[in-house]
Amino acid sequence: MGREMAVDTLQKIKQDIINRFSGTVMFTAEIECAPDALPSIKLGLAVQVAVKARANLAGANLACAYLAGANLARANLADAYLADAYLADAYLADANLAGAYLADAYLAGAYLAGANLAGANLARANLARAYLAGANLAGANLARAYLARANLARAYLADAYLADAKSAEFAVAQTRILPEGDLIGWKKCLRGVIVKLRIPEAAKRSHAFGRKCRAEYADVIEVIGGEVGVSQYDGSTEYRAGQRVTPDRFDENWQEECSSGIHFFITRLEAENY
Repeated sequence: MGREMAVDTLQKIKQDIINRFSGTVMFTAEIECAPDALPSIKLGLAVQVAVKARANLAGANLACAYLAGANLARANLADAYLADAYLADAYLADANLAGAYLADAYLAGAYLAGANLAGANLARANLARAYLAGANLAGANLARAYLARANLARAYLADAYLADAKSAEFAVAQTRILPEGDLIGWKKCLRGVIVKLRIPEAAKRSHAFGRKCRAEYADVIEVIGGEVGVSQYDGSTEYRAGQRVTPDRFDENWQEECSSGIHFFITRLEAENY
């Protein structure tokens, strides 16, 4: 009886999804909810209807949306505003979240395999237990994000900002390095000096199953913490801003992590923690 009464109290209403930039209506969803349902729940239900209808939600204003456990696979949420959104255990496989604003969002347990989060703002986001295998996090802002037990296997983290990220288990992360194009790398030298490197497209590079990568040669962009960086490996190779560093030889066996070449990481945080 109680359940039947609860169902009877539900009503069908229309809920608009607004573009964060233009303020115009992007999609109008017909949802079923309690008359006194919170705006966050109404918006979350509308998003699920829109995604099921394959609507393009790029640039949508979805602040505080309640999307716990929602199926948002392959959704186009590029540049969407999801500040404080609740996405616990949401299914976001292959979703496009490039440039999305997810600061302070709750993504604990979310499934983000293959998701595009390039340039996304995830500052202070809770990503505990999130599955980010193969996700593109290039240039993403993960400052103060909580990543306890997050799975970052094969995630692409080039130029990601990870200052004060908590419990980031990079030791088990397998970082994917794309074989083409210039790369930015970071190297830790003696006395804690950090060197920012450019790995030219023409330079051979390889990586094994960990985070540390190797290159045939590299151009030094910046030396942080001193005028010159000195290799921790041989204690003599110097890294000076504006110069190209080329080792005597380069081992092309990609499975050999601790072999000859310029060793580097693709994030500054990893280099600093090495």
